[in-house]
Amino acid sequence: MIPHPDAFFLPAAGGEQRLCLFHAPSATFQGAPRGKLLYLHPFAEEMNKSRRMAALACRALAQAGHAVLQIDLRGCGDSSADFGDAGWADWLADVHLGLDWLDARVPDAPLWLWGLRAGCLLAASADWGRPVNHLFWQPMTSGKLALQQFLRLKLAAEMAGGASKGLMDGLKAELAAGRPVEVAGYRLGANLAAGLESARLTPVGKAGRVEWLELSTREDATLTPVSEQALKAWQDAGWAVRSQLVQGPGFWATSEIELAPALVARTVEALS
Repeated sequence: MIPHPDAFFLPAAGGEQRLCLFHAPSATFQGAPRGKLLYLHPFAEEMNKSRRMAALACRALAQAGHAVLQIDLRGCGDSSADFGDAGWADWLADVHLGLDWLDARVPDAPLWLWGLRAGCLLAASADWGRPVNHLFWQPMTSGKLALQQFLRLKLAAEMAGGASKGLMDGLKAELAAGRPVEVAGYRLGANLAAGLESARLTPVGKAGRVEWLELSTREDATLTPVSEQALKAWQDAGWAVRSQLVQGPGFWATSEIELAPALVARTVEALS
């Protein structure tokens, strides 16, 4: 029987709280934890579409002897504040919160930041002051591109109504003026948009390991030139990098909840 994760609220600045789920290493695993991971979820609705996959991977990693902490960033899920009030600096502070909690709870295990999509950009946004390895699921290499893709959701909705002319420029102008915009049911603040736009998936801090996993439904798929270029930058900076292409759907963007079980299996293998 797989144990339920420990759900709790982690105190944050200003009297706020962050919802966390901690998956302890399985009692059937003998010895010290193989590793400890902090999961950084993707942006906006992609977070909700990915919850099932993240939960399955957390359970599998715990069964394999890892300790995993999931955290809802400020304004996301059941954490304090609204999405529109969150800023990139708030999310960086939340990563520090999660890392400090993991270090106190599981002091000696190798530390991993596990990001999905834009969560990978957040993972690579700072030197976290300690040795960190990276587990990247379908990483986005450019925050500018990530922001454009999100804003295009608004564009697509307006195109259906025949009113899309100049909309993208208008959204960017509003954000540049410090005003929030509404996109796909989310109020995006200018501070968060600016932080995301400036993020790059580039190596920071002491070199460690990078496990880079991408999904494709094509059997003959290869990594894109953009991914290859990003991987080379990490390798040139001294990181031990390994990439894999895995069969499965883009579950973070499908209309119905879909799963990619091969991604879970490959992840456990990569870390074990």
